[in-house]
Amino acid sequence: LKVRVVRSSPPSSQFKATFQESYQVYKRYQMVIHKDPPDKPTINQVRLVPVSFEDPQFKSSFNQSATLFARYQMAIHKDTPSDCGENEFTRFLCDSPLEAQNAPSGPECGYGSFHQQYWLDGKIIAVGVIDILPYCVSSVYLYYDPDYSFLSLGVYSALR
Repeated sequence: LKVRVVRSSPPSSQFKATFQESYQVYKRYQMVIHKDPPDKPTINQVRLVPVSFEDPQFKSSFNQSATLFARYQMAIHKDTPSDCGENEFTRFLCDSPLEAQNAPSGPECGYGSFHQQYWLDGKIIAVGVIDILPYCVSSVYLYYDPDYSFLSLGVYSALR
């Protein structure tokens, strides 16, 4: 048995070179030990979208995200439709005091507020609202399609 300590942040060349192999071990472990289904979202099905009505990905997925938010709020938190309309969604999860910033020494995506979208079969099944800051990532909120609650997307998102 050989054990290596590999820097993950910032990612070292060893980390990058072994990422897919490590991920496959993790996925197999999750399926065998925790009985995760094989179709649990993977890294390729997660999109980080800046919260900006100027961003094409954000604009094109806005209606789907807002509809999913309303469905989640009504099923999980028993909100009424008027409590989780498009205006409430925008106020709660799209309007942010953070200004987007791209620092030369920062992450490729920049700093600011993002919607981390989890896609499966061409539709959004969960959204993690996160703020990426210089020294941390802050999880603001997560909502998901109640039909996919068996995937434990909140746990997956927190670990990711």
